Order: sequence, then C-alpha cells, then structure tokens
Amino acid sequence: MTVKDHTVSAENFVIWQCSKCTLRFTQDAPDENAIAKYYQSEDYISHTNSVKGFINKLYQSVRKITLKKKSELVKETTGFKTGQLLDVGCGTGAFLHAMQQSGWGVKGVEPDKGARVIAAKLYGLNIDPSSHLGELPESAFDAITLWHVLEHVHPLHEYINQLKALLSKRGKLFIAVPNYISEDANIYGLHWAAYDVPRHLYHFTPLSMDTLLAKHGLKVIEKKGMWFDAFYVSMLSSKYQNGKTKLLPSFFNGLRSNIAAMINTYRCSSLIYIIEKT
Repeated sequence: MTVKDHTVSAENFVIWQCSKCTLRFTQDAPDENAIAKYYQSEDYISHTNSVKGFINKLYQSVRKITLKKKSELVKETTGFKTGQLLDVGCGTGAFLHAMQQSGWGVKGVEPDKGARVIAAKLYGLNIDPSSHLGELPESAFDAITLWHVLEHVHPLHEYINQLKALLSKRGKLFIAVPNYISEDANIYGLHWAAYDVPRHLYHFTPLSMDTLLAKHGLKVIEKKGMWFDAFYVSMLSSKYQNGKTKLLPSFFNGLRSNIAAMINTYRCSSLIYIIEKT
C-alpha cells in the first residue's frame, strides 16, 4: 500500500507486508542520518510537549491519566514498589518524572536533542542520547519501557538484543506499539494515523511481535490494550481523511474500535506487550 506523510512532508511511502509473520514495514524509508527532518513539526507532541490545537490539548489531559496507569502497571507487573527503570525514547521525560516521584531510580535515552532539553527544563532530568544505550550496564534494570518507540527504531534486532542484556533476571520489558489489525485501522485504511510514515518504520500485529521476540529469547507473558489510543488515532485519522477532524464520527469510530477490542483484545488500537526472558 502507498501511504502519505500527513505530518511533515506530504510525501508518499510504500508499506510492504511479510506474508508469514504479518509484520509490515515502510519500504525505502529514510536512513538514520536522513530521518530527523521528518520529526520537525509542532504536531509531533512527544518531542515538543505542545498544547496547541484541540487534539494536543486533549492528549495532554489524557496523559495525566495514562501516566498513572503506566506507573501502576510497571509496579504491579514487576512486583517491585521501587526499582530501577530505563525509559527508551523517553521524549520530554513525563513518564520518567512520574516514576521518579513514586520512588524509582530512573534513566532515560532519547534521540531528539530538543526533547532532552525540555526534559531538563521541566523535570531536571539528565537524558542521554539514544546512542548511549550500548554504554549502560548489563542486567541493571528491573523495568524497561518503550512507549510507542520500537516502530521508530532502525536497527531493530540489535536494539532488542541490547534491551535483553540490560534487563535484570526478574525484570520486565514493556513495549507499546500500534496494532494495524485494529478496527480503527480497518475503518480508516490508508488514512489510519498510526501508520505515520516514514517515522514508523515497522507496523506490528500480535503475531509479528510474538515472532520477533521469540527470535531473541524473549516471550510475551501478557498483552494489554491502550483504550484511549483508539479515540486519539481516530481523531487524527479523521483529520487526514477529511482535511479537518470530524469530532462526533471519530469519537464513534474510536468507540467502535474499543468495543471490537473488548471482544478480542488482539484488535485494540495499540497494545502493551509485557515481556520477560525465556
């Protein structure tokens, strides 16, 4: 399929699919040295912390709820009230700050310099560039989180190997990614905002994630839906499809997607994969 970059360049990119494992990937995506310009937009909220526009304001309001839920999920799943956390692709540091406030030791890596500056300004966090991931001590982290990050990573297999090495014996890895077999993806088709080419290099399903992680001696022990994502993605998709967001139809499409996911969690707009070493 051919999908348009609605956020920055208005360029078209082709997505291919593996017929065996169902992984989709953006063909001929810009390499690591050329991709940065495709992130330069105030609409890219994880890097800018923008509150401009209705969708960004709504995102900021909902994030207060989701940060609490993510923190609780990490603590409940690991069984640790306090521990050591690594947040990969931590953006402007909101989740790191939430975990630090609850008593955890935190470390973050983030490729975007502007986002690292904002994290320092807002929360006093010293965030390293993502290139420093290989310099961190092995088995040092009780929880490693990637909130909508893995789909952006160029050296996919190398990254997963490194994450496994950094995870403590009892540690858990949390990977959240969009799910293209969700009902909202089916509704919006080529306009589905979570394709987000060329920034999203990979497009996952539960099968493709299970297959990928198994190759690296990791296993998924649980899959959890991210219920707010269906509404947020539907609003963006409506904007891409119509030129402006149609709030009521996009709300009902998000609701429709979540109802389908209540019947089958594997159809949730985004999924959190909770992972441990085999």
